[in-house]
Amino acid sequence: MRHLVNLFFALILLAVAADPAAARSRIKDIVSFEGVRDNQLVGYGLVVGLNGTGDSLRNIPFTQQSLQSMLERLGVNTRAATNIDTKNVAAVMVTATLPPFAGPGARVDVSVSAMGDSKSLLGGTLVMTSLQGPDGEIYAVAQGTVQTGAVSAGGASGSSITRGVPTAGRISDGAIVEREIGYQMAKAGKLTLTLRNPDFNTAKNIALAIDAKFPGSAVAENGSSVVISTPASMSLVDFVISVEALEVVPDSVAKVVIDEVSGVIVMGQDVRISTVAIAQGNLTISVQETPQVSQPAPFSQGQTAVVPNSQVKVDEDKGKKLIMLKSGASLASLVKGLNALGVTPRDMISILQAIKRAGALQADVEVM
Repeated sequence: MRHLVNLFFALILLAVAADPAAARSRIKDIVSFEGVRDNQLVGYGLVVGLNGTGDSLRNIPFTQQSLQSMLERLGVNTRAATNIDTKNVAAVMVTATLPPFAGPGARVDVSVSAMGDSKSLLGGTLVMTSLQGPDGEIYAVAQGTVQTGAVSAGGASGSSITRGVPTAGRISDGAIVEREIGYQMAKAGKLTLTLRNPDFNTAKNIALAIDAKFPGSAVAENGSSVVISTPASMSLVDFVISVEALEVVPDSVAKVVIDEVSGVIVMGQDVRISTVAIAQGNLTISVQETPQVSQPAPFSQGQTAVVPNSQVKVDEDKGKKLIMLKSGASLASLVKGLNALGVTPRDMISILQAIKRAGALQADVEVM
């Protein structure tokens, strides 16, 4: 375990010592174009053809109503029937993501999730289902065989085993786009770049990089958006391709992210420490029980007895010293000092939180 911890710290120090030029990123990797976005679609439908693992129509009335409505649209009169008791049908919610610029005829994947008490959607077929956007308009139609990727088996005694989630699955290319989003990027005179991690310095660097190649075409409005204008001598597509390929050095707020469940700590290179002294000691108390058997002498009419024997030992690691970090210490100094103490990641979590409470950690601490 100690070897893995030391290796972890060594990798961090190697990353900190790397050339700052390696931190340059393409603009396309740190921004998104306003209006060029995915759109969520949702629909309600029925999965048929299940092998007795569908909804119980007597317990799930909306499945029975949906089945009757579907059959009515297909010309089958079921209103007089009161004994429909099939378990081969399941009501499901269907979701999909409509990518930007997807035109009519394009195909997208869909996710299918059971709504009732069905046991499995394995082998079922989703009947034609309309997928709507937030505006209530239909943008795609889904249909196809559901693939769950799960395994479920049971015995006559009632024992069963399940791997995966058999009540949810996907249909690859299961939806056909019938209507495109009405965003016309080619007609937009100006485009807005939205930073995925808002920062004023990063927005300024993006605007300077674009202006250096296309003078007067970029303005940083705030820490989250940069407005660009297409030069008259270029097409919009060529301009966007050129802008996306430019490289900048992104900046961010100094932050320490702590996952207490898994013991993972991630620290940015801009983390700074004020003057602080850190000591970490290990106090171990061990209690060992070694029962002893007392055997009486022959013909003494005594009884064999168990005599308790307890040994209590207290160990304190006295080799750990007080580590002093001077004001302005960097991440490398912090990691080096804590590594010298021989602390584990979970001990480091407590130390970092204590440094933050002491006001000596100049960074945001986010505990997950």
